[in-house]
Amino acid sequence: MAETAGSGSDADSSDLIDVFKALGNPARLQIMQWLKNPETHFGEYEPIADRQSVGVCVTHIQAKSGLAQSTVSSYMSTLERAGLVHPTRVGKWTHYRRDEKRLAQVARAIDTTL
Repeated sequence: MAETAGSGSDADSSDLIDVFKALGNPARLQIMQWLKNPETHFGEYEPIADRQSVGVCVTHIQAKSGLAQSTVSSYMSTLERAGLVHPTRVGKWTHYRRDEKRLAQVARAIDTTL
């Protein structure tokens, strides 16, 4: 099923499909919801760095989710490839925060597409 060449929406449609695939997993969707308010959802964990500027440490996401470290790493990579989170290294730890600008673009694309 080929899309119309030159329609200008091919890249947008592909981007949306990647986002929907990333958010189609209940655990990844839950992580995104937690990252929206990191102080509320990760308050019981001692922050390694400022959650507002660099996000939540992947070890805290793993502890809260109860998933294996390798699973959480895979899930976060999927969210990153979809452009939904930004990783930041702090020492040996990777922190993630939501990309609110990208999420707003996705919302606008959904509004104009659907």
